Amino acid sequence: MDVLKIVPRGYCYGVVDAMTMAKRVAQDPSVPRPIFVLGQIVHNRHAVQELEQYGITTLDGASRLELLEEVPAGATVIFTAHGVSPAVKERAAARGLHLVDATCPDVTRTHNLIRSKISAGYAIIYIGTPGHPEPEGAMGEAPPDRVALVTRPEDVAHLTFSPDSPLAIVTQTTLSQWDTDLVIDAIRLRYPHAEVHNEICLATQNRQEAAVQSADAVDLVVVVGDRRSNNSNRLVEVVEKIGGKPSVRVENVADLNADWFKDVSRVAVTAGSSTPSRITREVVNWLSALSDVTLTQ
Repeated sequence: MDVLKIVPRGYCYGVVDAMTMAKRVAQDPSVPRPIFVLGQIVHNRHAVQELEQYGITTLDGASRLELLEEVPAGATVIFTAHGVSPAVKERAAARGLHLVDATCPDVTRTHNLIRSKISAGYAIIYIGTPGHPEPEGAMGEAPPDRVALVTRPEDVAHLTFSPDSPLAIVTQTTLSQWDTDLVIDAIRLRYPHAEVHNEICLATQNRQEAAVQSADAVDLVVVVGDRRSNNSNRLVEVVEKIGGKPSVRVENVADLNADWFKDVSRVAVTAGSSTPSRITREVVNWLSALSDVTLTQ
């Protein structure tokens, strides 16, 4: 069995920046203690565990605003790479907490875009994943009556914006570009005048395209990524839907099953943008040992 390592894979620059920032904060003796991250810094439990070794506590839950109340007065709070709403920032400042913003620059750009469009009189149709922190933060930039979340083409039928309302379509950064195009088409069919602002980040697009292209040459694609990682789950999805090949997602080497590879002559490995490189290397090494072959690039 040959093993193909897909490039690019793993950490993107936004994740690297967030992890580096958190570690620097922990190593700075002038920063008020204790130090908390408001939600998972990135959606990978191995990354979270790595920060625990630096004395950083992760507060995990659905609402960033509610989690903020668990941070004791005078402490330091780090906002994750997914970004937070203005309401969270205002509440944190009002409580006098020491704030560190590790929001990915691509997500920040989306926040700026939404603010700009709201100021110009637009309403926002946001394409994103329900329950994910990135939509929670980005949609918080708009008044509730001027923003709506859609996930699938069929969701468009439930939108209540008037036909002549100025509309801007904005997307989460970690979506499947192919699925997103279908949703955009459905919105434009109902609201032909809506402006499209596809905010899927370049790192997500590049990893998806590389995975789909590599699927042509292999029998199976292994995606290394956390179950809560939207971009990792989308990699599995695009390999199967667009690449036409089976794919499995594993969080680490312990999830691998030798039976999956009995009839596989060539397997490809990729990783979500929030997956530490060492975890992916362990998976590649396990597959290499299973087949006793030289890895192909």
